[in-house]
Amino acid sequence: MAAKRGTKTSMKNMEKELLCPVCQEMYKQPLVLPCTHNVCQACAREVLGQQGYVGHGGDPSSEPTSPASTPSTRSPRLSRRTLPKPERLDRLLKSGFGTYPGRKRGALHPQAIVFPCPACQGDVELGERGLAGLFRNLTLERVVERYRQSVSVGGSILCQLCKPPPLEATKGCTECRATFCNECFKLFHPWGTQKAQHEPTLPTLSFRPKGLMCPDHKEEVTHYCKTCQRLVCQLCRVRRTHSGHKITPVLSAYQALKDKLSKSLTYILGNQDTVQTQICELEETLRHTEVSGQQAKEEVSQLVRGLGAVLEEKRAALLQAIEECQQERLARLGAQLQEHRSLLDGSGLVGYAQEVLKETDQPCFVQAAKQLHNRIARATEALQMSRPAASSSFRHCQLDVGREMKLLTELNFLRVPEAPVIDTQRTFAYDQIFLCWRLPPHSPPAWHYTIEFRRTDVPAQPGPAHWQRREEVRGTSALLENPDTGSVYVLRVRGCNKAGYGEYSEDVHLHTPPAPVLHFFLDGRWGSSRERLAISKDQRAVRSVPGLPLLLAAERLLTGCHLSVDVVLGDVAVTQGRSYWACAVDPASYLVKVGVGLESKLQESFQGAADVISPRYDPDSGHDSGAEDAAVEALPPFAFLTIGMGKILLGAGAGAGAGLTGRDGPAAGCTVPLPPRLGICLDYEQGRVSFLDAVSFRGLLECPLDCSGPVCPAFCFIGGGAVQLQEPVGTKPERKVTIGGFAKLD
Repeated sequence: MAAKRGTKTSMKNMEKELLCPVCQEMYKQPLVLPCTHNVCQACAREVLGQQGYVGHGGDPSSEPTSPASTPSTRSPRLSRRTLPKPERLDRLLKSGFGTYPGRKRGALHPQAIVFPCPACQGDVELGERGLAGLFRNLTLERVVERYRQSVSVGGSILCQLCKPPPLEATKGCTECRATFCNECFKLFHPWGTQKAQHEPTLPTLSFRPKGLMCPDHKEEVTHYCKTCQRLVCQLCRVRRTHSGHKITPVLSAYQALKDKLSKSLTYILGNQDTVQTQICELEETLRHTEVSGQQAKEEVSQLVRGLGAVLEEKRAALLQAIEECQQERLARLGAQLQEHRSLLDGSGLVGYAQEVLKETDQPCFVQAAKQLHNRIARATEALQMSRPAASSSFRHCQLDVGREMKLLTELNFLRVPEAPVIDTQRTFAYDQIFLCWRLPPHSPPAWHYTIEFRRTDVPAQPGPAHWQRREEVRGTSALLENPDTGSVYVLRVRGCNKAGYGEYSEDVHLHTPPAPVLHFFLDGRWGSSRERLAISKDQRAVRSVPGLPLLLAAERLLTGCHLSVDVVLGDVAVTQGRSYWACAVDPASYLVKVGVGLESKLQESFQGAADVISPRYDPDSGHDSGAEDAAVEALPPFAFLTIGMGKILLGAGAGAGAGLTGRDGPAAGCTVPLPPRLGICLDYEQGRVSFLDAVSFRGLLECPLDCSGPVCPAFCFIGGGAVQLQEPVGTKPERKVTIGGFAKLD
């Protein structure tokens, strides 16, 4: 009983899943759209009619017919009218309702029918046949019918063949598409006739076919096309439409989809506590959103009221200034007007002057006329100038509010910064990690940034990934100090301003060097041809300039050539542990050797050494020496990598004596392209030196080395060439030079 009650409750709770998105009523003969949503067949026809499509509402013969809707119950005019066949209607619609001279039959392309899905608000193409090419969702119909029976929607089902008042239906017939009471079923299914073979079913208001039929060929579907994600029949399977598609039997598709749905449902049912927790979190977020939204409205209203108050105050001040200017001008113009009126004949001043002129007593006249003459002179001057005492224009009081209007028009909410873009050309890892980024062009500015990083080559811990974080980074670059050697770091950045934090940038992965970085400078005191070596002022770059001997040797190439080897060493020697450094070789270099060697052997070989014969002969090549000394089992004192003309030479001796770093390394006796930077990793205790691509840290060559004494970096030039040591990212520490017994503090 409890299980039955739970089933009824679940049936009642799923009513919203059974409502058509168009009519908002329970589905009636639902059709499956290509977007997998459902819609009633009648609603779909109505929607197509509103869109202007005529004749694509599906196959009219698919509408249910029953003994209750026989031709005798229809209109006599309709019964005498011969309805055209659906095939003829389709042909007429596709052909454009006939032809005319000059037009070929079937020249127009079939009309593509687009159906606006009310569920996903997208336009889906139905093909040429419209609704007639869609499948009915029989499973959904069965669910709707079970739901109606569980909640008793619409009351009992009545017999469709009884005379009024109809009795309650007890049986249904799929073939007749009608519901019957017991008496009517016997009456319409007489014994001994073909209708007597009809199997009775439970009474229902919607009758479905026994199986799902192909809408194109009216045959039962037997296969499922995974490419088209559509059920197909045997004829569809052999047609050109599904040629080359992956087609499986319906049973396989049924079992696979049922297993997936069962597993998903089991997972959901098994995590009801999680679902309930998330529901509580969403409800709390909903309440918080309502409160935050109301607060945001109040803040915006307060700010806008503040702007209004400032504008009102400014308006009052501007109007007061205009009023004061107006009163001043009116006073000046009024006084000028009175002066001009006094000059009129019969006015006070003119009349008074005329009376004064009648005075015959000379002393009295002079006494009275002196002041009067000054007034008359000013009036005469004003009359001659004839200019108003003040301007009537207030153009100087006009406001230019274009900039302010633009600012008010552009007034909008603050936006968080967009995801920064990490500059991969300038971001690298050496002794420290240097990270550089920029904001997109139209991104709001950021006040500061947050950098997050973590190692990816450590065992993953349960739970979310643990990121290390640096807060409030100013500028668009940062240094991450003391990274672990031989590791892979993933880094990301996001900006922050008053609006909050923006999105993270895309993750960038950086490989750190396999050993601690060795800091050193170049020392050109060793070798016999130091005049051809040009070392930079910071002693981190060197260039070999070929001189006259190389030009003279070019004439003797066929008979014999004597060329000098230009050598420059590092000013630091290694006596223990593992060390790493990187350099860049000019691709236009003729022949350059980069490597390491014993300090004593390098001094013996290159200080005052004689010329060597031919650049192809090099007795100090590390991998060549390894091959030659293999017989006596002596480790070579040098290990060099040969670079020339933008290529790295890996000779046969390198493959035999030195060995490669792994299966992915280059084969012996070949050349590989020169990377932008070369890395050298020296393991003093193991007596091994590795040459790497300093960008991807891919191994190029690994050689043995005699580490019985101090070992220092060395660079050899034959002909023109250039080498640049990679600059350390952090501050260079103090170092002591240990070559040749000299010690100096740098």
